[in-house]
Amino acid sequence: MDRDTAAPDVTDLPGDRAREWVEYHHESAAPSTYVYEFVWDRNAPAEGPFCTDVDGNVLMDFTSHVAAAPLGYNNPLIMEPLAEFDLVDPLKIAGQDFYVAGGESPDDGVPGPSGLMDRLTDITDHYDMDTVFLSNSGAEAVENAIKIAYDESGGAKHAITFDGAFHGRTLGALSLNRSKSVYRRDFPEISGVHDVPFCDDRHCTAETCSCGFFADGVSQLRRKLDPDRGHIDPDDVAYLIMEPIQGEGGYRFPSDAFTDEIAALVDEHDITLIADEIQSGVGRTGELWGSDHYAIEPDVISSAKGLRVGATVSRSDVFPEETSRISSTWGAGDIIASAQGALTLDAIREHDLMDNATVRGRQFKETMRDADLPGVTDIRGKGLLLAVEFDSKERRDAVLDRAFSRGLLTLACGYDVLRILPPLDVTDREIELGCELLTAAIEDAA
Repeated sequence: MDRDTAAPDVTDLPGDRAREWVEYHHESAAPSTYVYEFVWDRNAPAEGPFCTDVDGNVLMDFTSHVAAAPLGYNNPLIMEPLAEFDLVDPLKIAGQDFYVAGGESPDDGVPGPSGLMDRLTDITDHYDMDTVFLSNSGAEAVENAIKIAYDESGGAKHAITFDGAFHGRTLGALSLNRSKSVYRRDFPEISGVHDVPFCDDRHCTAETCSCGFFADGVSQLRRKLDPDRGHIDPDDVAYLIMEPIQGEGGYRFPSDAFTDEIAALVDEHDITLIADEIQSGVGRTGELWGSDHYAIEPDVISSAKGLRVGATVSRSDVFPEETSRISSTWGAGDIIASAQGALTLDAIREHDLMDNATVRGRQFKETMRDADLPGVTDIRGKGLLLAVEFDSKERRDAVLDRAFSRGLLTLACGYDVLRILPPLDVTDREIELGCELLTAAIEDAA
C-alpha cells in the first residue's frame, strides 16, 4: 500500500467474510458496544489512516481506535524500532513485582516500562509530577487516581464530578460517570460523589452563561463549597475529577471562564484536581495534554489509549508511602505495549506531530465550515480532537452509516455529535479526502 496515493475502495460492507468473523466472535463474546461490522485484516496492507478489511475493502480510519492508535496503522516510527526487538516469552510480567531491562543500560535498546515512566515524568514536569503507576487501561488509571486522592486526603469522603462525564466502566470509575444512564444503572456506587454542570458553551462567561454552571455571575460549584452557605464542606472533599475536554459526553470544549473558576476553587480550597486525559492527552489536541490549553493545573493525570497502557501520574507526595496501597496490575509489565507507548511519545515530540495536529485540525474545521452543510449545527475541535454536531441524533446516525458505506470510519459521541480522530501524522491530502467523503455522506443524509 502506497500511503501517498491510497484511497478508500469498497464494494460490499460488511462482506461475507466480515459477517462470518462477526458471527464467530459473538459465539463467545459478552454483549458490548460495536460500532460497525468492520473486521480489520491485520495481515493485509495498512498504513497511516488506511486499512483493509477481511473482504479486501480499503477504508480510511478517522477514529484512530478511539485515540488508542495515535499514529494510525503500521507507522514506521513505531514498527522499525520494534522490528529489532528480539521477541521472548513472556511478553507480560508481574510489573509491580519484577523488573525488566532491554539493553546494557537504561539508555540502550528499545524502551520498556521504565523508559515509558521516565518519559511521562518528563512531559508532566511543568505540573511538578515525578511519579507514575502503570496499569492496563484508562479505567484502572482512573481507579488508581481516585485511590491515591482518597488516601492523600486523610479520610475526606466527598468527590466532585461533572454532568456528561465519562471515566470508565469499572465500579469506582462508574460512580463518577454522568453521561448515559445505562453505564451506571443497577450497579453499586461510591458514596459522596456530587456533580455540577460542565460548560458546553466554549464562548460563555460568568455573566453570559448558557450551560448552567454560572448563575447571576456565581458558579454552582462555588455555592456548593461556600463555607457558610454551601452544603459540602470543602475540607471534606478528597478530589475533583474532570476531563479537560469531555469525550463520550459529546466532545464538549469548555470556556476559559469555566476552567478559570475550577482552577480558582481547587486552589482556594486546596482540593486535589484529577485530570482525566485518557482521550484528550498524548498530543491529540496540539498540546501534550488537554489541560495545557486551560488555566487548570492538575495534581494527578490519568492517561491511557495512545500510551498503550494505563498511567496514573502525580507527585511523589500524593502517592501513598505504603508499598501495598497500589500494586500488582499488569500494565507495568507489558513489555511491548510500554515500548509502543514510549516510542509514540518520542515520535510525537521529535517529528513535530503536535504542530501537525494543530495545522491539520484547522484545515478540517475550515474546510467543513466553508461547505455550509445541511443539518450541521457546529464544527469544533482542538488539534485533531474534532467534532461535527448535527440538528438531530437521527441525522448524525445516518451520516455515520453513509460515511461508512463510502469507506470512512467515524465515531458517535454525546447525543448528536460525530467525532473525528485522524492519526496525528495525517497529511493535507488525507484531510482533504476525508472531508470530501464526509461532505458527501452529509449531503446524502439530508
